[in-house]
Amino acid sequence: MDTQSDIIPSPTTVAGPAAAFHGPAIHDPAIVEENGTYYLFGTHRKWARSRDLVHWEPFENNLSRDPERLLGEIWRAWPQQPENPDLRGNTWAPDVIWNDAMRKWCMYLSVNGHDFRSVIVLLTADHLDGDWTYVGPVVYSGFDEGNVDATDVPRVLGEEEAHGDLARYRSLKNTRINAIDAAPIRCDHGEMWMSFGSWFGGVWMFKLDPTTGLRDYATRYPLVPDASDPYYGVKVAGGYWNSGEGSYFVHHGGWWYLFMSYGWLGRTCGYQIRLFRSRNLVGPYVDQNGNPAIANGEIPDNQTKDTGVRLTSSVCWSGGPSDDADVEVSQGHNSVLTRARDGRLFLTYHTRFAGRGEDDFEARVRELLPTADGWLVAAPYGYRGAVVLPPSAAAFVAGNGDSSAASAYASPASACPAYVADRAHPAHLAGDYELVRHDPHTYFDGTRDADGSWRGVNLPETITLQPDGRVTSGGRIEFSDTPGATPRPTDGPISRGSWRMLGAAPAGVRCCDSDVAITIDGMTYTGVFAVLPRESDGRPTLTFTAVGGNRAIWGSRA
Repeated sequence: MDTQSDIIPSPTTVAGPAAAFHGPAIHDPAIVEENGTYYLFGTHRKWARSRDLVHWEPFENNLSRDPERLLGEIWRAWPQQPENPDLRGNTWAPDVIWNDAMRKWCMYLSVNGHDFRSVIVLLTADHLDGDWTYVGPVVYSGFDEGNVDATDVPRVLGEEEAHGDLARYRSLKNTRINAIDAAPIRCDHGEMWMSFGSWFGGVWMFKLDPTTGLRDYATRYPLVPDASDPYYGVKVAGGYWNSGEGSYFVHHGGWWYLFMSYGWLGRTCGYQIRLFRSRNLVGPYVDQNGNPAIANGEIPDNQTKDTGVRLTSSVCWSGGPSDDADVEVSQGHNSVLTRARDGRLFLTYHTRFAGRGEDDFEARVRELLPTADGWLVAAPYGYRGAVVLPPSAAAFVAGNGDSSAASAYASPASACPAYVADRAHPAHLAGDYELVRHDPHTYFDGTRDADGSWRGVNLPETITLQPDGRVTSGGRIEFSDTPGATPRPTDGPISRGSWRMLGAAPAGVRCCDSDVAITIDGMTYTGVFAVLPRESDGRPTLTFTAVGGNRAIWGSRA
């Protein structure tokens, strides 16, 4: 969700690898593709489109130009109140999906009201860059005994129950939610569902009727605390007044992945993406440590706790971003594109920045990569038009990483003779790396530590992946582990753990040149090696991205 109202700047181009990059100023970006063009739909009816996921231009339609004509009636009927008289500032977080049965694009948009008196509505269009037609309301929130007849609650619950005890819909620790952040989903069998809700009572989902795009009124849900509600459907995450909003679902490799945003969207308020997964669309969703996405009680400041995989964080390192103006903070409300032509996954989210003002935000894109143990990890550098390549397919020079032009990124194997035989062999992947940990316990809060660094901005340390499979750091030291004994020197750098390529036969032949397991300080992370251009200078660089024990890490060859 969002309470800002900014315009999209003119489309920004990148003149060269070192040029400053700027994404479109769109909050809560929902990404969707039609005929090779990518579209972002965001809060306050801000739209942008692109042919390459890098260069974006704004566009308009009847919904952005004249929302009163389309939404005025439902606005006056439900959300409009003296506390929020402006419709234009209360069109939040749309998401768009193609409906095969209707042969229409369906947009689910929240029309927000004071004190949670909101409604998610459906609009349809023939094409994503065309005009929209209002269809009707899908789900309400903020109702009570005095106004329930202005909603579809009696149709869903029945007249007797709808005019009975509605106390649970007024409890912020039960089912008092805000009808925002719609996420329509199509399951493998063609059924359509929609998740929604935020904070407080959690995130819920119910089935849609594909012939209308509206709620499927034939499907009923039992009343089961923390699991199901007759009006809101199935509970999938959150509750008990804990932060959590902007749900999004992706199906890949036999898993359903649930993305959630914890914290609050302000620049210093800890907004961040957490990840869960399930074999079934309706759950249950758990993280790597088995913690459920559904809260089982109050968790103060849950954006600093261990539930959910923290996918990204604020990072400052040599490959970029390395300047306060570009250090991302308050990253959240994401969507994911599964690109039609190659099935690659791209994470889209909005972010603010450590060295900029509160109202300066942009949408950003990163590639998502599957791991050997069935999780998703984010590419260490933002997407700039070049997809991740495995080491065996990429041309880069071992050791110094020297590359004079970005075109070398996709050059033939002959450009790198040292890697012709087996560029993904551990001997070639070994070396010094900057390592960044995405600490789930901290976030950028606008204050500095004693050394002057921003609190919550994660800085790199240097580790070495040794050719023999050790992970080391530092140099020789002297120590004594026996009382009274003379200190003795180590043989070399201190051992921190181990690393190995996955999927190798006894003969050393591998089915994948990217999968890796890295154990550092007792924690094992599973991830992938990836060659991609650095944000700071476009230089093709060997990186890794991995996750273990709900902790994500990034590495970049020094």
